[in-house]
Amino acid sequence: MSYNAPIPQLGLGTYGRTGDEGMQAILTAIEIGYRHIDTAQSYDTEGNVGEAIRRSGLPRSDFFVTTKVADTNLSKPDFLPSVEKSLETLGTGQVDLLLIHWPSQDDQVPFEDYVLALAEARQRGWTKHIGVSNFPIALLEKTFALIGRASVATDQVEIHPYLQAPKLAGYCRDKGLTLTAYQPLYKGAVNDDALLKSIAAEHSVTAAAIALAFLMAEGHAVIPASGSEKNLRANFAARDVALTADEIARIRTLDRSVRHINPAKSPRWDD
Repeated sequence: MSYNAPIPQLGLGTYGRTGDEGMQAILTAIEIGYRHIDTAQSYDTEGNVGEAIRRSGLPRSDFFVTTKVADTNLSKPDFLPSVEKSLETLGTGQVDLLLIHWPSQDDQVPFEDYVLALAEARQRGWTKHIGVSNFPIALLEKTFALIGRASVATDQVEIHPYLQAPKLAGYCRDKGLTLTAYQPLYKGAVNDDALLKSIAAEHSVTAAAIALAFLMAEGHAVIPASGSEKNLRANFAARDVALTADEIARIRTLDRSVRHINPAKSPRWDD
């Protein structure tokens, strides 16, 4: 049986969207049309996400909510209680997608323990779909061996025009696994890129929208984050951009394996 999630291709990252200002940004995004909302235990935004959904007045079923189990909660005694706490904080009863945020550094927690706990969270009905984040090919293969390829809905990793991760992307394409791109705008640096700006001018959108449209054309889901209404609208416009094959080929030349998120706990990356 397949548990692959129909992940909406364009979502909203909520890192940094804390407090009243963060709440307003999420509400504005919902008003614009965002329905895929990504949070995590470590972001301290689960409460704002749940409250914004309630304040929107829209049915819970209109939304696709993702949260992630922190690497500090991977051990057997902590994993499932942390998910229960997330559901309580969100107030949604269930999430659409639950991810392992980072693999355990140096296998401090046995791999099988947290991957099987992830599968158990789905069995308990706490999440519709499960997946991973920051998993290289080697850990994806271990995951598939444990719980089956069809159980894994996505691998959420850093991807943007300057880090296109061809080895990982190629592997996942062969496996039919969607990658979800975080940091898809490389902290906004794409807006200063001459090539992206020139293509953006042809489509009457921002360079950021072109970057997002490119990643979606490559088959990825994207979760850009912003607290600015102007940027939220500009990013949302990426859904309507149809890049030509030539434009896609030109953007592919920007790849130079530049990684923004690379903490000491990172696994051995493929690209």
